[in-house]
Amino acid sequence: MRLTQFILLFFLLVLPNACREASDITISDTLPPIYPDYINVTIPVNIAPLNFMITEAEALDVGLTTRGETLTLKGRNKIRIPLRKWRSLIIKASENQQVITVSVRARIQGQWYEYQPFSWNVTAHAVDPYLSYRLIEPGYEVWKSIQLAERNIENFGERIIADNHLTENSCMNCHTYGNQDPGLSFFHMRGPGGGTVLNRNGELRKLNIFTEGMISPVVYGNFHPSGRYAVYSTNLVLPGFHSLKGERLEVYDQASDLVIVDLDQNRIIPFPEGFPVEFRTFPVFSAQGDAVYYCNAQQLTVPDSIFHLRYDLLRIGFDPATGTWGNRADTVVRAAASGLSVCHPKTSPDGKYLMYTVADYGTFPIWHQETDLWLLNLATGETDCLADINSSYSDTYHSWSSDSRWFVFASKRDDGLYGKPYFCYIDPEGNVHKPFVLPQKDPDMYRHTLKSYNIPELSRGKLPFGATDIERLYKRVPAENVSIKQQVGHEQGI
Repeated sequence: MRLTQFILLFFLLVLPNACREASDITISDTLPPIYPDYINVTIPVNIAPLNFMITEAEALDVGLTTRGETLTLKGRNKIRIPLRKWRSLIIKASENQQVITVSVRARIQGQWYEYQPFSWNVTAHAVDPYLSYRLIEPGYEVWKSIQLAERNIENFGERIIADNHLTENSCMNCHTYGNQDPGLSFFHMRGPGGGTVLNRNGELRKLNIFTEGMISPVVYGNFHPSGRYAVYSTNLVLPGFHSLKGERLEVYDQASDLVIVDLDQNRIIPFPEGFPVEFRTFPVFSAQGDAVYYCNAQQLTVPDSIFHLRYDLLRIGFDPATGTWGNRADTVVRAAASGLSVCHPKTSPDGKYLMYTVADYGTFPIWHQETDLWLLNLATGETDCLADINSSYSDTYHSWSSDSRWFVFASKRDDGLYGKPYFCYIDPEGNVHKPFVLPQKDPDMYRHTLKSYNIPELSRGKLPFGATDIERLYKRVPAENVSIKQQVGHEQGI
């Protein structure tokens, strides 16, 4: 009897307290402090689940509601949404142009809080399903491990497509697609077995794109829409360290110029003669393939003038039928006169926009905190500084999705040091929506990784090669040499 009485007394004392704890909810007038920040974002119908966490939480209750149906999820301090249920939910939302309303309750230090709900606007405009990027430590003293990776953004599958541990620890530059096509891409490998790795129609080649008269092997590049040509910069770059400013490192050109490569004939088409000797870099073809946009600056005369090194955006014609440059270059964006510098232009596949980055000076914006994305409407000539989406920590390295409704870019807005890929939607009216970071299976992953994501590039499909294919190419396949085709040019535009 005494034991029974003790048990009865225990339940009488404990259960009411437990019930009061569960029902005693504080209604907060703020949005939940979730990580990553997925609050009120627009997402594509094919994105992976937006898993998130609240670091201080001891328990989470989350409801995802659309069309009157609610998916209830529970967790400690993390919410991981099952893939099948997630796909069903976002398809329902996108078909009816409805949002997913997210409600969050969190128990913190024994107290339950119910936060203000937020929404995920699901658009039927799907983003290209694959993303490639370079994984590298964001340091400048030494580097040891470099990998190129491919991520399926519809789920959490990631694979390594090139690994410098398999190529004698050689340096690898970032991976670039043509036309968001998995059968058309390139990247550069340095070292004794290096060269430009060309993936064209599923066939891997290694090219030595360097001839007499060139400043250096090719660096920054872009494919012609036809896939026959690629345009590159050749750069002699120098690193420098700031002694007084907050920035860590500066990289700038001592010399730079442009070349076009005919990939059918392994022939270099140099930039035409007759133009001033200037710094030319970051070339991209127009969406129609009839012109090349590039960044242009006057050469430095003294070392400390790097703070006055500023690039404008220029345009020069190109005839793909004859493989010849135009004879006139016109200024599209006059940034230098306003005390700004343009880098990394990228034309949208539909030919409507050109996106570029703007910094205070220089040509290496990834180390500039002030770097922002700007958008040029090619039809109207209007520019948008995208003030609503830019952060105070280096927004750059952008690329377009094949339907021109999405772009992805690297940003250090999370912690000021590590670049991460963010997606952003441009609706048919031209409105640019709030960016969101690439979802991860573990929402805490970004806080533990020691890698930056360089040059995130979107693709319509899976690449036809992997890391062992690149190892074989590096070690066993000699690089193909290229020849040079001379061309004479004429006038500089205004």
